[in-house]
Amino acid sequence: MKTSRRALLQGLGTLPFAVNGFGFQAAAQSAASAPVQEIPPILFVHGNGDHAALWITTLWRMESNGIARNRMFAIDFTDPLARNDDAVAQPDRSSTEDQRRELGEAIAELKRRTGVAKVALVANSRGGNAVRNYIKNGGGDVSHAVLCGTPNHGVYDWEAGLGNEFNGRGPFLSHLNEGETEVVPGTAFLTLRSDGMDKYAQPDGRFVGKPATPTGVTVDGPALRGATNLVLGTLDHRETGFHPRAFREIYKFIAGREPARVEIVPEAEVKLSGRVTGTPGGVPTNRPVADASVEVFRVSLDSGERIGGAILTAKTAADGRWGPAVVQPSWPLEIVLTSVGSTTTHFYRSPFPRSSDVVHLRAARPLGAADAGAGAIVLMSRPRGYFGLPRDVVVFDGKEPADVKAGVPTDSVTTARLPASDIGRPVVALFNQERIVARAWPASENRISVAELTF
Repeated sequence: MKTSRRALLQGLGTLPFAVNGFGFQAAAQSAASAPVQEIPPILFVHGNGDHAALWITTLWRMESNGIARNRMFAIDFTDPLARNDDAVAQPDRSSTEDQRRELGEAIAELKRRTGVAKVALVANSRGGNAVRNYIKNGGGDVSHAVLCGTPNHGVYDWEAGLGNEFNGRGPFLSHLNEGETEVVPGTAFLTLRSDGMDKYAQPDGRFVGKPATPTGVTVDGPALRGATNLVLGTLDHRETGFHPRAFREIYKFIAGREPARVEIVPEAEVKLSGRVTGTPGGVPTNRPVADASVEVFRVSLDSGERIGGAILTAKTAADGRWGPAVVQPSWPLEIVLTSVGSTTTHFYRSPFPRSSDVVHLRAARPLGAADAGAGAIVLMSRPRGYFGLPRDVVVFDGKEPADVKAGVPTDSVTTARLPASDIGRPVVALFNQERIVARAWPASENRISVAELTF
């Protein structure tokens, strides 16, 4: 496999919306009409264990600023999780060379489809390692490289574990960082980092399992000698790539001017599709799952109850693809994923204001010992950022979650375990100005509900 099919994304919102407490404009309107042909095609590169769907809001915002869908692509690395030791094979994990090769294939395909000589790359976290590795080792077809929260000098700088890709003292990063400049001539480099809230750019090792042990890395770790280096304030590790503030800098650096808008412009009709991918042995991959069942329902904004029958009922083929489901940009949705050997997962989502073919689905984690005795399990998940307390408003089922740590944001999932008497009732997930109402499904049927935040 290698690279994913075209993941041309489209835009979601960012500012509050009175009806759903959310952020896209209420009335459909056309995006910036003038095509921006002078902007190079853009390839978006996800981080460790992630997939193309994380770029959905960024791509929607790009579209809302007139960037054509066919000039953008978001890669799905086959095995997105890094090896413990880069030189030692591990099942369903990738080496730095695996990532460099797949990224090169995606760049070649985007160039072929658009007929250009150079493309721009935008990467979050580990994706920035692949971008730097590609450019350093002969990738002269990259005009711009934007690295968002990339641990360019490692997550730690220790003598132990030198083979790990994220060890700043190891051979991989030492090679990338050697010389007077840490960038490559011919490519414009921008780094975006947090002002102290990135859990992978911390001087104390508590975020990597060694509290009170100096990491040898500071909050400046993502910066590069020779690059344009910007600090975005108290954004967390993921937000350095997916936050509206990050979008502004990404667009401005590549386009050479301010974006016309940051909000997402809705489409009159929305088509959604994506891929179902597997987690063999608990390892997140982008390998397709065949014969999975996907159902899509419109649900009530206030109660999460289904409105009418299924909008879509489909089975995935060998490529794991599902869809398209045709919906309205004001409809909250429930997407039900059922596949052999996995937890039946009920995803509750805020309205999708624009179309996307990277609405990727992975089944929720298996039920574990901590879930024993619970009648229903409901998760609140934030894929494009972490829950920051007291930075953010985080209220789940009427209270601030006890399993979300305060200070530097580190948690992207919180869990509510409900008694059997609560099966079927609505569960409200509130994160800042995004509000999702999920329903509690019986854990005895191997079901989990996920209120999946878009922002």
